[in-house]
Amino acid sequence: MSLRLFDTATRKQRDFVPLRAGAASIYVCGATVQGLPHIGHVRSGLNYDVLRRWLAHKGLDVMLVRNVTDIDDKILRKAAAAGRPWWEWASTHERAFDAAYDALGCLPASIEPRATGHVPQMVELIERLMERGHAYAAGGDVYFAVRTFPEYGALSHQKVDDVAQGEGEGGAKRDPLDFTLWKAAKPGEPSWATPWGRGRPGWHLECSAMSTFYLGPQFDIHGGGLDLVFPHHENERAQSNAAGDPFARYWLHNAWVTMGGEKMSKSLGNTLSIDVLLRRVRGVELRYYLVGPHYRSSIEYSDAALHESVAAYRRIESFVHRVRERIGTPEPGTLSPEFVEAMDDDLGTPGALAAIHGTVREGNSALDAGDRSAAMRAAESVRAMTGVLGLDPLDPHWAEDDGTVDATTGALSALVEDLLAQRQDARARRDFAAADEVRDRLTAAGVSVEDSSDGPTWSLKDV
Repeated sequence: MSLRLFDTATRKQRDFVPLRAGAASIYVCGATVQGLPHIGHVRSGLNYDVLRRWLAHKGLDVMLVRNVTDIDDKILRKAAAAGRPWWEWASTHERAFDAAYDALGCLPASIEPRATGHVPQMVELIERLMERGHAYAAGGDVYFAVRTFPEYGALSHQKVDDVAQGEGEGGAKRDPLDFTLWKAAKPGEPSWATPWGRGRPGWHLECSAMSTFYLGPQFDIHGGGLDLVFPHHENERAQSNAAGDPFARYWLHNAWVTMGGEKMSKSLGNTLSIDVLLRRVRGVELRYYLVGPHYRSSIEYSDAALHESVAAYRRIESFVHRVRERIGTPEPGTLSPEFVEAMDDDLGTPGALAAIHGTVREGNSALDAGDRSAAMRAAESVRAMTGVLGLDPLDPHWAEDDGTVDATTGALSALVEDLLAQRQDARARRDFAAADEVRDRLTAAGVSVEDSSDGPTWSLKDV
């Protein structure tokens, strides 16, 4: 396989060689369902959805596990503040995440295990760690003894004496470096019975127990946001390896969505919820915006950047609709070599989109020149390439996605593109009066047009 992925542990690209021929196993750290999802939350799900689609396109049988953390300090605090049961609060927001993933075209995970459903697996993992001398019980809690694992810090590339777990000064730790595996029960909080007393799981323990339960002691890829490298993934790796599991073979991390240079988070108050954005743009357009940049590059959110992405996607969409209306429905065809090269280079979606837009330009030129065969081939290739990215304009999933743009979008796109072609033709003939007339018609219809070296792009003014 020619795919190369950037591995956080080695800090370099590595050839992806699956553990089992013909298959790929992926574990993605999913949502802590404390509140409504924003675009920073769902970017991770989208990035690994693209990875999954690319691996599947290469013929692999992909199993993707994405967990749900449904018990957590923040969940308990927010539910209590709202006067609602913690389980109802978690379930409500889990459904909101599911709806957001679906609205943005994420394929369903193979399974989405909840932390509260896997306490027996967590207890068994703690017992293994204790038997090996890597964990101890103290004051009703159970801790991982960091200094018993010599490779601690290798994933995040830190020296062990320089790290801080961020757990506060409380508890009965033997060493401030140690992290909590199991938390002793507190009055009024949910708890489960264990050999060390009633309590609830620590965050890091959950993912090690669930990933290995479904994917085995060793699996191909562990993914998540860049903010999870330390302490979460470092601790996952340490406790899993210390228990005897080889664990993840590749570690992938997607960058943040930022606003004003800061990571998007509820604590900063700079969130943009999915439901609000989907009242402004369609799901497929928001997906284009979020998967377009390389997954390891930060996205600095702005309305202007979202507007540009909407216009760019509509150029792709309008070309496919023009071909369908003039020639017939294109079926997914072959991928361009440039697209394949970009995707094999650590999922290079910017290059992949450049290949798509290049094919769109060629297809539009062929269509305007009356070369029906070339236009159809281009449209078939565009459908294949956008399908890999989950952006195929003719995918039935998007047929039901009306958002703020109704079901006539395809016809509108074809009409606008035809008018733009007339405008370009008039300009080429130096018939500027005719070009201005077309411009005025577009303006009256609420269409905003921007000219660039790649040709004109357009969008509705209310986007």
